[in-house]
Amino acid sequence: MSAVETPVTTPAGAATRIENAGLDVIAESERKGRPRDLFMPWFAANISVLGLSWGSWVLGFGLSFVQAVAASVIGVVASFGLCGVIAVLGKRGSAPTLALSRAAFGYNGNRLSAAISWILTVGWETVLCVLATLASATVLTALGWDNEVGAQVVGFVLTVTLAASAGILGFEAIMRVQTWITWATAILTVVYLVLVLPSVDWGAVTALPPGDAASFIGALVMIATGFGLGWVNAAADYSRYLPRSASTAGVIVWTTAGSALPVVVLVVAGLLLVGSDASLGAAIDADPIGALTTVLPTWFLVPFALVAILGIVGGIIMDLYSSGLSLLATGLPVKRHVATAVDATIMTVGTIAVVFLAHDFLTPFMGFLTTLGVVIAAWAGVMIAEVLLRQRDYDEPALFTPDGVYGSVNWEAVVLVVLGSLLGWGLVVNSSASWLAWQGYLLGPLGGREGTWAWANLGVLVSLLVGLLGHLLLGRRRVAVQEGRA
Repeated sequence: MSAVETPVTTPAGAATRIENAGLDVIAESERKGRPRDLFMPWFAANISVLGLSWGSWVLGFGLSFVQAVAASVIGVVASFGLCGVIAVLGKRGSAPTLALSRAAFGYNGNRLSAAISWILTVGWETVLCVLATLASATVLTALGWDNEVGAQVVGFVLTVTLAASAGILGFEAIMRVQTWITWATAILTVVYLVLVLPSVDWGAVTALPPGDAASFIGALVMIATGFGLGWVNAAADYSRYLPRSASTAGVIVWTTAGSALPVVVLVVAGLLLVGSDASLGAAIDADPIGALTTVLPTWFLVPFALVAILGIVGGIIMDLYSSGLSLLATGLPVKRHVATAVDATIMTVGTIAVVFLAHDFLTPFMGFLTTLGVVIAAWAGVMIAEVLLRQRDYDEPALFTPDGVYGSVNWEAVVLVVLGSLLGWGLVVNSSASWLAWQGYLLGPLGGREGTWAWANLGVLVSLLVGLLGHLLLGRRRVAVQEGRA
């Protein structure tokens, strides 16, 4: 890619053809819809039965049911609220999140943002693809398919084909497919909950002993990291198609509601199921989706597979679309659909490696979640500060050149992300993953790596605050100058 891009205004395209819009600004004539249109794609991306498994991981912190519900609801709503705030930038600038972040980091400084976003989205794509593959294999095995590897291959091919096709076609295809997925998975998930909730043992659930403050905070931050903070780098990718006159409050509310509603319902249901049967929690650690079939009648296994795969595919589709945009923002000189195809290939290879070569899922997943969660939290803090600091629409041509008002590198924002990451990694631990044993180097005053606060995930909160407060303080004048107010 040349040092200066050409800022084109691109139509969104039709659902039946490949979208050509990459980092481009969406043409004024093509901006359409209302904030409530954001509900469907975000709902579809998060109505995965994986939410039930998160209930097990929350209870793993040793919380009572009431504490677990509070930590889950607060973590989910607050973290998706961050997505809603950052989504506001989309309707202001009508460009993808990773193009708009050039205003904060500078044209070339933003390559750091793009690299972080790309690693995060490709990682989540792979995680979700692994889960869909394992789930479909478990269901097929339960139905009598003796060839486990063959069952995994079938699930793998189905998942990759569905997700990659919509992700490569682009926005219009995604909006249409996500609507179908939303209705299908919502109906089937309701049926699943009706079937399994009679097995809830309310006595066992209410008898769960309470945990301490560190455990509560740890569970809350883990939930926030696994949900909203996993989406902040893509938060404006869909709101950019809205007209500039769209309600700011509406963008925040509909993005947050669409994302949080299905997750809250599923996580609370998961808390009830695992709180009733501790052995289910142990099974979930080994196979997060497949373990959920143990409480189902055989006749519902096929519909369950559809729920599991479609829900996860909904998440992969949005991740693939945004990861392609992130790859473009690093400077790769290709079309958006080519970048998305590259990411789909990496996802495919990664899934094969984990499903067919690795022997453990939960350990690398939690290591990935916490380590990158710290980094993206610092980045999100900077971008939330951008929403609060900016009073005018973006100078769109300046987003595509290092010589514009946004400059080449904004070292203040770059340093804040690096500093937030270094402080954050010092306050988290991943002792189950040997390759991450170096983390936790700042936990000494809090009792060390084996202390009560070691698993509170404080590093994610500290990193977020470093980015947010730092940019509010240090970036105020820079933003005012960019907007001609100083």
